Amino acid sequence: MITASKPFSPPIELYQNTVAQIFKNNWFTNHGPFVTELEKDLAKFFNVPYLVLVTNGTIALQLAIKALELKGEIITTPYSYIATTSSIVWENCKPRFADIEPHTLNIDPLKIKEKITDKTTGILATNVYGYPCNFSEINKIAIENKLKVIYDNAHGFSTKNEGIDTMNYGDISTISFHATKLFHSVEGGAIACKSKDVYDKLMLLRNFGHTSPSTFGGLGINAKMNELCAAMGKTNLLFIDEILETRKNQWDFYHKLIQDTNLKTLNYKSNNIQFNKAYFPIFFKSEAVLIKTLKHLEKRKISLRRYFYPSLNLLEYVNSIDKCDVAEDISKRVLCLPLYHDLKKEDQIYVIKTIKEIC
Repeated sequence: MITASKPFSPPIELYQNTVAQIFKNNWFTNHGPFVTELEKDLAKFFNVPYLVLVTNGTIALQLAIKALELKGEIITTPYSYIATTSSIVWENCKPRFADIEPHTLNIDPLKIKEKITDKTTGILATNVYGYPCNFSEINKIAIENKLKVIYDNAHGFSTKNEGIDTMNYGDISTISFHATKLFHSVEGGAIACKSKDVYDKLMLLRNFGHTSPSTFGGLGINAKMNELCAAMGKTNLLFIDEILETRKNQWDFYHKLIQDTNLKTLNYKSNNIQFNKAYFPIFFKSEAVLIKTLKHLEKRKISLRRYFYPSLNLLEYVNSIDKCDVAEDISKRVLCLPLYHDLKKEDQIYVIKTIKEIC
């Protein structure tokens, strides 16, 4: 079976050596040495002043909303993984959906302006498939309307905008280290910010609000990364250059393969952007053709994802009044092609050949 994604697996001996040290320390969680080291390594990698490791990318979003004390309405994208929206609802805020740009699939700054009300306190945008949002325009809107900005950078590991890592944008930027991501720690995530005050809040929120073993500075939760996950992160970070180069080559090869087909993908502008090429989406003429193709692929032992589907403004539990024509259309017609470290060229050729049998 060719799957949509597969975790990168480092040499088992390297990971075992790290785990052996954890057993020697007998320190498995609660801010152990590997968590502390990985925080420093990633802060340096992203070139961010403050970084907090957490259990996953979803709790990272929830803590970001909590740390910035957002209430009322948060303007967000309908085109993202469900965690972007569910985090808003979980924190008792109301998502308002601004439609997306058809050429990037990121939230459209012009549509953000239309959704601002006296109840709006923040913007939560996603760098879709790892490609950066229009940071400058979103920043202008936020300043003019005194709004906080959170970027869901779950896909954006190592993407840079004008030489600056995407983890540096907004009041807070979050990232996921789930096993299917370019860089992973099995499960995990991180929150980056520029403010010491926000960082201090995040540190309290991550650990039950503890200010000492027996005192508390407010409401918190258990969002700590454990040592075993941090050990996987530290091991995988040793291979990040190889991982990124392999993904780039695979992405470019797909782009070459679809040139003589009816398949369409995004035509990203590369000016001043170092794009990590984390995902390769393709778009079909209709949902009916997509579904027919999926069934055909399954018969040929190829499992793809409707990623992202559905458009999040259509989720029943958000009770949204927001119409998002672009997102609703794209989400019905998109699939992401298989991309993972040990995917072979012959597998990529087979995938495209199989899709062409239908399209």
